[in-house]
Amino acid sequence: MEPTPAPEVATDTLAAAREHARRQAGAAAPTQATVPVSEAVDLPPGVDAASARWDETLGAGGYAARRITRGTVLRIVDETGDTCVNLQVVNAHRTIERLNPADTVKVQWQAYLAAGALLLSDMGRVLMTVVADTSERHDALCGHSNRRRNEVRYGDGTVHGPHPNVRDLLALAGARYGLGHRDLTAGVNLFAGVRVHDDGALELQPPTGRPGTVELRAELDVIVLLAVGPHPLDDRPEGAAGPVRVTAWAAPRPEPDPFRSTSPERQRAFENTEHHLLELT
Repeated sequence: MEPTPAPEVATDTLAAAREHARRQAGAAAPTQATVPVSEAVDLPPGVDAASARWDETLGAGGYAARRITRGTVLRIVDETGDTCVNLQVVNAHRTIERLNPADTVKVQWQAYLAAGALLLSDMGRVLMTVVADTSERHDALCGHSNRRRNEVRYGDGTVHGPHPNVRDLLALAGARYGLGHRDLTAGVNLFAGVRVHDDGALELQPPTGRPGTVELRAELDVIVLLAVGPHPLDDRPEGAAGPVRVTAWAAPRPEPDPFRSTSPERQRAFENTEHHLLELT
């Protein structure tokens, strides 16, 4: 007697594919939690100034790199409502492990990052968690500008020219930690909202003109690279990219963590991260 064939399962939409994958794990996703954000540019109320680890303002063409420890909160403020800052994150103890934008989007079934989203490595571990976000305008699809692109658009894409490309800026930022071009991924463009149309076309949303803030918590000791420059889809001839304020401070980890169980996929990513922390001890 031939076995009864398994019933066909529809996976032709994102929602159907996600539900099918979750059924395989026997889990359902609870409601995503959020955490309020302070709108001030200085340390939030109740945070001791002695816990500050980083405080810097980057203008257009600016770049920075910093090693921050697990539990540190990194706040980046778009001061004008018209900027783009490419973020790269690297495991400080294993620099071949880096932010993987494709897995960040795919594993969480969501291309539009906001509070609760995890920045995942290619090892399925959580490098950072978005713990607060007033912008919700972040792009994990388009990558950063390069010299060729800037020379076509502005006539000069050299790193020390009037329109430096973000790829070379990031390489300069990483040099202090022995990182270079080969260590860069597409990264995430903060404060630059990109929407995907039904036909697959990508559209950059216009600037809001209102300041925005995103806060990220380090889940491992990480190296953070930042570079400020126009988004690759920004076709304005002046190449606008306003200043950003970068602040970091040591913070206690909440118990229970409101982001750990917002989906089964995120739960597994946190478990992968904890296994890695045990390997480091």
